[in-house]
Amino acid sequence: MTTTTLDVTIMGQIYTLACPAEEQPALLAAVREVDGEMCAIRDMGKVRARERIAVLAALNLAHSLIESRRAAGSAVAAASAAAESADAHALQQLTRRLDDVLGAEGKLL
Repeated sequence: MTTTTLDVTIMGQIYTLACPAEEQPALLAAVREVDGEMCAIRDMGKVRARERIAVLAALNLAHSLIESRRAAGSAVAAASAAAESADAHALQQLTRRLDDVLGAEGKLL
């Protein structure tokens, strides 16, 4: 794994970052997210201190991440419930078919 350094700009300030070469695209995407969030907060004009802007940006991004995870968890739970319901329905149909084939004398359930 080769580590490289990148010079990136966040809210007008240059930072030198090190990361594995194969992770550069993900790091650059993260830099764009952070820079965009920090610039948006700065451009609102209510906060001027770089440190406060960074904390607010971090909180906003963390909140978005938590909401995305919650939505993904809900989607997985819904898909799982639907699959269980479909499995139960398929099992009921199979049991009915077996009962029909076996006739009244050989009912399974």
